[in-house]
Amino acid sequence: MTDVYQFAVAPITCHAWNKDRTKVALSLNDNEVNIYGRAGCEWKLEETLKGHDLRVTGIDWAPSTNRIVTCGADRNAYVWTCGSDGKWSPTLVLLRINRAATCVKWSPNENKFAVGSGARLISVCYFEQENNWWVSKHIKKPVRSTITTLDWHPNNVLLAAGAADFKVRIFSAWIKDIEPKPTPTPWGAKMPLGQLMTEFSNSTGGGGWVHSVSFSSDGNRVCWVGHDSSLTVADAGKEMSKTQLKTEYLPFTAVSWIALNSLVAVGHGCCPMLYSVDETGKLIFVSKLDVAQKKETGSLSAMRKFQSLDRTARSDQSDTTLATVHQNTITGLAIFAGDKAGAQAISTCGADSQLVIWNFKSLEQSIGELRIS
Repeated sequence: MTDVYQFAVAPITCHAWNKDRTKVALSLNDNEVNIYGRAGCEWKLEETLKGHDLRVTGIDWAPSTNRIVTCGADRNAYVWTCGSDGKWSPTLVLLRINRAATCVKWSPNENKFAVGSGARLISVCYFEQENNWWVSKHIKKPVRSTITTLDWHPNNVLLAAGAADFKVRIFSAWIKDIEPKPTPTPWGAKMPLGQLMTEFSNSTGGGGWVHSVSFSSDGNRVCWVGHDSSLTVADAGKEMSKTQLKTEYLPFTAVSWIALNSLVAVGHGCCPMLYSVDETGKLIFVSKLDVAQKKETGSLSAMRKFQSLDRTARSDQSDTTLATVHQNTITGLAIFAGDKAGAQAISTCGADSQLVIWNFKSLEQSIGELRIS
């Protein structure tokens, strides 16, 4: 049902896969990026990318061009290219920011990427052939706080950004130097660089900063999760209507569409949650993807409890073990097999240093009410 891999003992801050899922790049809460290759049922460290001076905050791996982009708290971003000898070489990107970079994302066509930061702006970066370097253009207004999350629209132009000012904004990130003029979308028709297409607030009934945002596979809907334990979907095809669900769980840290009407949210609850959107646009909780382990009951569990006590009446570690696969906050979420239109598996990384692959086909067999559509 699930594949669980343990990497050292440090938290995994972020992770990204290559195209065929035979390699994974991850950061163990430090200034390095480790690249692991699959060796049978285990992962073998192949190379460590050293370039950042401070903690790595974002990693994205372009499937077609096989380039890795990383950003960090040192206000820098690097594009890593693998040479014919199998070694990775970095190229520094001039972000022109005075605060830490917080997140990074390749565009669908892989000809540019966006970096969010604490400088209250987004750097849209592209390669300038004439000077043979990566340059950036800024999207500033009306951002009022740290950019915490980014996601690209399938048309390679629109960019969704979540921030610590309780807002989700849709911007145009069109770079006229490298791409043709975009066609109209339900989000709007005029798309010069930096154009604010629409803005949503996450502050209804309390609010919280936005942790993660995701465009649907058709690009007509966007979902996000906030620190107020909320999950929200906005639909451009229905006059920007917004549906919000205040959950009873701990706050989510990441969210992604896995089908046209299904999405998965993960976070401090240590368990991936499946939600669906019905015909009216209402959000519905479907199931937990993690089937809780059955706990012992009766005299046997009581006996073991007393046996675990030592002379100072301290219990062993089993008293603090969670009934979920992840034993700490889930920090990252990625699609492992398929895409947003129909994912067959997802991967999650956590502060417990675990990387877990969740296979939906086997999950559907073990969870009766699980339906992904």
